[in-house]
Amino acid sequence: MIYTIIVIVLLLAAASLRVVKEYDRGVIFFLGKCTGVRGPGLIILVPILEKMTKVTLRTITMNIPSQKIITKDNVSIDIAAVAYYHIVDAQKSVIAIEDVYSAVNQISQTTVRNIVGKFSLDQLLSQTGDINLQIKDVIDAHTEPWGAQVTAVEIKDITLPDNMQRAMAKEAEAERERRAKIVAAEGEFQAAVKLGEAADIIALHPVALQLRTLQTMSEIATEKNSTIIFPAQFMTTVQEAIATIKGDSKGK
Repeated sequence: MIYTIIVIVLLLAAASLRVVKEYDRGVIFFLGKCTGVRGPGLIILVPILEKMTKVTLRTITMNIPSQKIITKDNVSIDIAAVAYYHIVDAQKSVIAIEDVYSAVNQISQTTVRNIVGKFSLDQLLSQTGDINLQIKDVIDAHTEPWGAQVTAVEIKDITLPDNMQRAMAKEAEAERERRAKIVAAEGEFQAAVKLGEAADIIALHPVALQLRTLQTMSEIATEKNSTIIFPAQFMTTVQEAIATIKGDSKGK
């Protein structure tokens, strides 16, 4: 009889001891009534009368499943996101909501659909950071009474319809061609300006044109595979150019 009592006492003592890890908290219920939060460390419970529910305080990574959303400009897209949240009030997370993870997941899906639907496709692609912040603020407002705090929400994947991808590819190609034409036109304009300046200088020194012609012929002659025919009046012009050069040299 004594041994039986000792065994029962030991079993009750073992059942009354609980170890709560550093990142967990224990919500204690005495006869169904919440009496507070305990932990971390060793916790002693009143056998049979007290029950404990563990709650983790670590940040939880929650995938928001991909869902079809129609943007403000009537483009159907698939969006997947990820949310990060953690429990800040263990007692509320147990008492105020039945399944906090499922609740956060469902409100996240609904919020992503509602927020993204307010933006056009171009805004969604260019203002992703601002949209993520709006989604986080809305979800956090809903989860605060549940003792959960949302720290971040990130849109991780945007899938466009095939026809929209082709249209965007054509738009990007047209934009690149536009920039290329603008660069080429700017080059032609700068070349024309330089040619105009050169023409003004040559107009003041007619001999310079002849010298340029001789230089061009010299460049052609280096190939040694061309026959150059000089008109008679050109030879006269060349003689005049040479005489001019000699006159300039004597003057110096």
